Formats: sequence, C-alpha cells, structure tokens
Amino acid sequence: MAAERQGGRGGGGGAEENKENERPAGPQAGGLGDSLGLEILQIVKESQQQHGLRHGDFQRYRGYCSRRLRRLRKTLNFKMGNRHKFTGKKVTEEILSDNRYLLLILMDAERAWSYAMQLKQEANTEPRKRFHLLSRLRKAVKHAEELERLCESNRVDAKTKLEAQAYMAYLTGMLRFEHQEWKAAMEAFNKCKTIYEKLANAFTEEQAVLYNQRVEEISPNIRYCAYNIGDQSAINELMQMRLRSGGTEGLLAEKLEALITQTRAKQAATMSEVEWRGRTVPVKIDKVRIFLLGLADNEAAIAQVTQKPSPVLTIHDKQREHSLENDSGKVSNIQYLHSYLTYIKLSTAIRRNESMAKSLQKALLQQQRSEEDGKRTPRPQDLIRLYDIILQNLVELTQLPGLEEDKNFQKEIGLKTLVYKAYRCFFIAQSYVLVKKWSEALVLYERVLKYAREVQSGAGAYTNSLKELPDVQDLITQVNAEKYSLQASAILDANDTHETESPSQVKDGKPLSERFETFCLDPSLVSKQVSLVHFPPGFQPIPCKPLFFDLALNHVAFPPLEDKVEQKAKSGLTGYIKGIFGFKS
Repeated sequence: MAAERQGGRGGGGGAEENKENERPAGPQAGGLGDSLGLEILQIVKESQQQHGLRHGDFQRYRGYCSRRLRRLRKTLNFKMGNRHKFTGKKVTEEILSDNRYLLLILMDAERAWSYAMQLKQEANTEPRKRFHLLSRLRKAVKHAEELERLCESNRVDAKTKLEAQAYMAYLTGMLRFEHQEWKAAMEAFNKCKTIYEKLANAFTEEQAVLYNQRVEEISPNIRYCAYNIGDQSAINELMQMRLRSGGTEGLLAEKLEALITQTRAKQAATMSEVEWRGRTVPVKIDKVRIFLLGLADNEAAIAQVTQKPSPVLTIHDKQREHSLENDSGKVSNIQYLHSYLTYIKLSTAIRRNESMAKSLQKALLQQQRSEEDGKRTPRPQDLIRLYDIILQNLVELTQLPGLEEDKNFQKEIGLKTLVYKAYRCFFIAQSYVLVKKWSEALVLYERVLKYAREVQSGAGAYTNSLKELPDVQDLITQVNAEKYSLQASAILDANDTHETESPSQVKDGKPLSERFETFCLDPSLVSKQVSLVHFPPGFQPIPCKPLFFDLALNHVAFPPLEDKVEQKAKSGLTGYIKGIFGFKS
C-alpha cells in the first residue's frame, strides 16, 4: 500500500485514499427499508478533473482508476484470487449491501473508457491502435451494462437508476459514434440527453449544473449524427456551437472541421468569380473558392460575437491561418486575385491587433484591480508594439500589386495610418509621463492633436470606411485632458524639487576626496556604497617619449677587423686528444 500511496499522483496522500475508501455520498442500505444511492455523474466529473483530464492526460486518469479499484477491492474484501492464481468474481444482487460495490463497477468502466481515449490520441500517428480503441470502448459499455443491471434492483434508489441508464446511454453513443453508426449513436445520445434534462429539472439549480454541462457536451455529437443521417440544416448549428465554445473538443475535434470543409467544397462548385474594388476576377482554384466561402462565414460570426473579445480573436486567428495558406503563390496567373487574398490576410491581422489593443486599453484603465490580484499590470509599451505592427501592415497594403494607381485606396489607407499613428504617439506620451519626462510627453501630445486634425480635415468622403476605426474626436478630448493634468504634475514636481534641494544637502556626485572644502550632508558615507575616490582612476595626459633617428650611421666607414678575429680551433681526433691531456698548439 505504501507504493500505491506514493504512485497516486492526483491524490493527497494517505488521508485522501482513506477518504476515497469511505462510502460515497448517498443513502445506505443499513436497514430493510433503506436504499442504496450513488452520485454517478458527480463522482465521475470530480475524479476526472482532479486526476488528469483537466489537461487531457488520460493515462494519468487510467492509473488513478486502477489504484482506486485495488483499494476498493481490499476494503470490501472482494479480491480476485491471490498473487499466484486469478479467480474471477462478479458483483451480484445478493451481495449488494454497500454502494461501494456499485462504485467498483463504475471505476471499471471509467478505466476502460480512459484507456480508449488514450488510444484515440495515439491513433492519430498509429492507425492500428484504433482496433484496440474500439475493444476498450466495448469493454466500458459492458461494465456500464452491468452497472445498469445492478441498479435495477429494489435496493437502489430511483435517482441512481436514472443516472446509471444515462451513463450507459452515453458510453453506448460514443461506441456507435466511433463505429460511424450515426442513427444508433444519435438515439443513444438523445436518451442520455433526455434523462439528464429530466434530472436537472427535478433538483435545485446548484445540483442541476452538472447535468446541464453534460447536456451541452453531447449536443454537438447529436447534431453531427443528424447531419450524417441527412439533416443539412445541422451544419449551421454545429458551426454556431463551435464558435460559442471557442473551438472543438472531444469526439468532434477533427471530424467537425473536416465536415465544414466538405460542405464548403460543395458550395464552392457554384462559385466562379469574385468582385473587389470594382473589378471582377475569375476564381478557378477550388482551395481559393473554399477559403472565400469560409471568409463570409467568419465575417458573419464576428458580427455576432463582437461583445466577446476572446471568440473574436479566435476567429481572426483561424481566418488569418487560412489566408496564409492561400496566398502563397498558387494563383500566380491572376495577380489581382493574389493581391485580394493578401489584402484579406493583412486586414484580418489589423483587426485582430486592434481587438487586442482595445482589451489592453480597458485593462490599462483598471490598474488598481490588476495590482490587487497580483497579476501583471499592462503597460503603454504593450500597446505601442501592437500599433507598430498595425502600421507595418498598412505599409504592406499600399504596396500591393495592382493597387498602386488606385488613389481612393491609397487615400483611405493614408487616413487609417494617421489614425493609428495618433494612437501610437498617445501611448508613447503616456510612457514618458510614467517616468516624469514632462516636456517630451507634451510634445508628443501636440503631435497626436496634429494627426487627429489631419484625419478630421481629410475624412470627407471616406467617413464610412473610417467608422470601424477608433474615434479621433474621443482621442482629442482625452489628449486635452491629459495635457492639463501633465502641466499640473510638472508644476508640482518642480515645486517638490525646489523644496527638497538645500545647499547643505546638494550632492554633485563628486567623491569625498574632491570636496574636502565643501560641507555636504551625504548619507552614502555611512552606507556600504560610499564614494571616497574615483576607482579605477581616470586617464591623464602625459608627454610622449621622444623618437631618435640616427642619420649619421649611413655615412660612417668602420675600420677592418679581420686581424682581430681568432682563428678557428683545429678539429678532429688529434685536437680532441690534445684537449684531453692539456696540450696546446
């Protein structure tokens, strides 16, 4: 058991294991008239969230189910043989005196289900594991059938019976879904949904939250099955569900995306041309047609969720990814169409960055709340970076092939550039205010007003195209207010400086060795970073060493020295012997 406690990654040690071995919440069969009860959905959800499924770790949850099964069998003395021999035992109605027997079968089903989901993740790269996946799902359904059969006993209360039926229907629907038996899967999911809706209506709002969450989880599966059966209207509901949830999860992670792409491909067969800026361009490439159809759907979705910034950013990201795939040169024979796709990509990036800038501006106005929560406080520099990216995208828009001579387009982009330049200057000024650089901030505020007035004077016929941009009139009002606040802060800061600076406290930064003649209160003299001398000492100029050139050497004639040079000593054997005995020549 020590090894089990150490291996329980999601648990809290021995205390939690003992708590798990206790009877789960619900009525107990203590007397003849009592009934057993088990909160099946609550136990499943809590176990999944606490042991790995919050991060999609099905292997960790499977290990937890195995360990909990072992602990339950030991507590109930329901052992499957010994270490030498396996003896299979089944929970029967005769021994059903404790709701932990029901929990035992529930954990068996959850272990098989979690193994199937683990194999589903691995089957993306190893298709052969799909056969094992289906086998484990069938095993989970078998355990769920056994749980439902036991719950039909008179010893089990009505609520547990309904939850067991709903759990059985849920696993059956998942198995049929994987087998692509759409009608059977839809019937099972509908049965599960109906039971959970009835349970949610029968209890209080707090107890109904789990049931409603389960209903929301299986609703996309029901609509997907309906579409595959032949309900063409289900595709629109599936797309709305995907947008509300911010993405696809579970069984629909890949199938829903493939379904939407397939539907757009059918619609693309009737699309032959596109009109942009008064010019009609034929579209002959299927991938471009599918992208343009998806663009219209995304625009409609953005209009529906403009009050929620996170889904908007998600849609912008998806739209930008698709545009990046389609503007990579596959339509080189139609340069204007390529420019249109590039325009879509850059415009999507601009709208996304603008949405992020709006969110940061709201957070910047609520600094006190962020500081209390201990979160990172947004800074004006973050907004400056976003507006830099937007301005760079606008520059790329003006350079699109086929639009250089479009004066209206160039004028419109020029006005948008002025708007974003004004906001960029405004937040640069805000960053200077934070470091008390009043003069630089005031100059930048004047630059903001200059850009804003240029936009107002040049808007004219382009008012409709500038409606989506931030309002420059609000910016002018805000800048005027900031200017007055800045001037007041500068005056107060100057007064504070004059009050604090006195002749006896002014320090000019010189070390102590250079100001012996001047009295000055220097608190740093009693600190660890006292300034006594300049170290290392600075360089001082010194005279260079003179250079001497011997010009007379080339005109001097030296006397001969051959007679002074000694003759070379004799060599050979004779000279060697004489040298040994001391004879000299």
